[in-house]
Amino acid sequence: MAACPCGRADARGRPLAYAACCGRYLAHDTPAPDAEALMRSRYTAFVRERADYLLATWHASRRPSGIEFDPGVKWLGLDVRQHRLLDDSHAEVEFVARQKSPGSPAVRLHERSRFLREAGRWYYVDGDQL
Repeated sequence: MAACPCGRADARGRPLAYAACCGRYLAHDTPAPDAEALMRSRYTAFVRERADYLLATWHASRRPSGIEFDPGVKWLGLDVRQHRLLDDSHAEVEFVARQKSPGSPAVRLHERSRFLREAGRWYYVDGDQL
């Protein structure tokens, strides 16, 4: 059982398996049920370099035409600090993601991301670096 890169754990603190966590969303079988699950699955998509999933879950109003991954980047972990449902179709997730590029010190990406639900699906809109 491979642990999910997003770091989500069960009630006993054991890491969830990829297939039982973000794997089902990245397989496009199941939409993420909330903004936090979408954010975690997008982190996992960065770890696994799944541009298709990242683009599909980016709101059309802000979606880039493509995504390129920096070679050799290692994702070191994710810490979800806060998940706030603002109303039925808007939410924010504050998180810290850590990564390391070859030959460089590790860096932290601290962001408050905005999400929008349309037609029953959550989408990443944009975020503010903190």
